[in-house]
Amino acid sequence: MELLYRDEALAAFHKPAGLLMHRSAIDRHETRFALQEARDALEQRVYPVHRLDKPTSGVLLFALDPRVAGRLTLAFTAGRVRKTYRAVVRGFTAVEGVCHHPLGEMLDPMTDRRADPHKDPQPAATAYRRLATVELPHAVGPYATARYSLVEASPRTGRRHQIRRHMKHIAHPVVGDTTHGDGRHNAFFRERYGCRRLLLAAVRLVLAHPLRGETLVIEAPPAPDFQDVVDAIPWQWDVPQSSADRAKP
Repeated sequence: MELLYRDEALAAFHKPAGLLMHRSAIDRHETRFALQEARDALEQRVYPVHRLDKPTSGVLLFALDPRVAGRLTLAFTAGRVRKTYRAVVRGFTAVEGVCHHPLGEMLDPMTDRRADPHKDPQPAATAYRRLATVELPHAVGPYATARYSLVEASPRTGRRHQIRRHMKHIAHPVVGDTTHGDGRHNAFFRERYGCRRLLLAAVRLVLAHPLRGETLVIEAPPAPDFQDVVDAIPWQWDVPQSSADRAKP
């Protein structure tokens, strides 16, 4: 993992797609984990304070001591950390919007043993804004053309798979999502663009530093296997941008 930021309290890495956060009963065959790689890179113990799904790439934050971990975990839980993701989704989304849709628990058999599997769906909200659209002259499913949007999404709560589940709920699933997505569009992107990953990337975290209080902005451009797909698509941008700007978080 690429080290993005480090000080006496915390460290941030760019997690690649396909890397698990930690050992899981769901992926028993995996031998590489973000937690272990961060520990080995820094040569000290680290403390995870939030999650990124295995197929999601981007900014991943760790605390460097238990006191800081507690403060950061509380900040994430209380919604005081602003998270921004970039995604390619099916269809033309609204220019902007907020999905308010309660989400039920999705439990990991190893790390969520004490969680209540029967808990009622919890409130969840995800804001999004459209950056660009494209209509490709290729039939995917019942339609003669295929429409897609490039969006930025900002989850206001922290439910598992929240962006992926919310985009599916509003009929704009993330391309490459094998759990909540559309297999026909996933197959089209594999065949046309060689895309074998989820097109979802965490590109920015904005938070108050847990010890000093100043605003900390940590950014990571989308990984090459994400950006190469975006660059291959002839987008119509909602706001004209240079090619350099398009790659920025």
